[in-house]
Amino acid sequence: MSDLLWNKAGTRTDERIMRFLAGDDVVLDREFLPCDIEASKAHVGGLERIGIVTPDEAAALVRELDQLAADFGSGRFVLDARYEDGHSAIEARLVERLGDAGRKVHTGRSRNDQILVATRLWLKAKLRELFAHCVDAARACLDRAAGEALPLPGYTHLQRAVVSSTALWYAGFAEAFIDDARRARDTLAWIDANPLGTAAGYGVNLPLDRAHTTRALGFARMQLNPVYAQLSRGKFEIGALDALASALLDLRRFAWDLSLFTTAEFDFVRLPAEYTTGSSIMPNKRNPDVVELMRASYACAAAARTEVEQLLSLPSGYQRDLQFSKGAIVHGFHHGLGALALLPDLVARMQWHAPAMRAAIEPSMYSTDVAIEQAAAGVPFREAYRRAAAAADEAGQGRTPEQSLAARVSAGAAADLRLAELNARLAELAP
Repeated sequence: MSDLLWNKAGTRTDERIMRFLAGDDVVLDREFLPCDIEASKAHVGGLERIGIVTPDEAAALVRELDQLAADFGSGRFVLDARYEDGHSAIEARLVERLGDAGRKVHTGRSRNDQILVATRLWLKAKLRELFAHCVDAARACLDRAAGEALPLPGYTHLQRAVVSSTALWYAGFAEAFIDDARRARDTLAWIDANPLGTAAGYGVNLPLDRAHTTRALGFARMQLNPVYAQLSRGKFEIGALDALASALLDLRRFAWDLSLFTTAEFDFVRLPAEYTTGSSIMPNKRNPDVVELMRASYACAAAARTEVEQLLSLPSGYQRDLQFSKGAIVHGFHHGLGALALLPDLVARMQWHAPAMRAAIEPSMYSTDVAIEQAAAGVPFREAYRRAAAAADEAGQGRTPEQSLAARVSAGAAADLRLAELNARLAELAP
């Protein structure tokens, strides 16, 4: 490990303790290094504006930071065990290339606000990805809802209940993902605040141009109070994970439906071959492994949220416990976004098996239609309900699934899906 930024003369370091302190920080910081470099460039610009570095030094520092970013992207620079973390790697590189100019770059900042701003930039990028995946999923569902309306059994308590349709099913998930996209957008707006310049949580005795770094890094506003900047670490991560989990909850229920519908007992859906795998021992098997891992992905976000939340039993100010929050958000977003990225193509290519769906619509599933029709004709609903229940086995006489769906005229129901309205909501979010 390279010279420690914080080590004092005459202080001995224990390698075992150092390994424990570093943990997997260097590996995790590979996620955040590009954001850390970008924030360092903005900080250099701010230092130039208050005369801490000269224009020539600032130009050289920015040039070397750009080169570091390029080298990291190409693999020529590797963040590894030579460094304690990404922050020390940046400073070591600048000192190696520029000497005293590199030694000036940490003026007025702490590793505390470095990781805050790097994580904040990273979370903003991940929330943009989440927003895009939710929009794509909603569009795919709306396209399928507009393209076909096959009769499909509707279930409550996993028991056959009423006649439904594939269009209604798709439209339901479309509206869910529209709301998930809105939540991702709103969460991004909530965390879009610049903590750079708050240092270790108490500010510094320099007139740092924080308005400049806020503009340079594309933040909507400045996070003013340095104490709150530290209080927001973990809190903002939980908010981002909640937005991710909202979409993954909907994905989990979508995947659960497909897990049931693809069984031989249901036989409603056929998956594209690429979304299934074979068994290592049973030659007859094709397993819906992708769907099952989509279903499991919510657990990764929920576990990440729990891990971060448990770390936050802390007083105000920075505490080293928060180092562990990085792994949680990286793993949660990696699994969650990976699952959501696959959904639009699956929606577009899954195929319904119409004969099996129609065969599963039994006569008693028209009973609710019968009761509502009698109520509309003036029979008190409770009496109409009793009559329909008594004759449930004959409820389907002379009826077809299409007739049942055509009669479902309440707003949003099968005969009035309001797809134009859902498309308008989506266009408002993502023109």
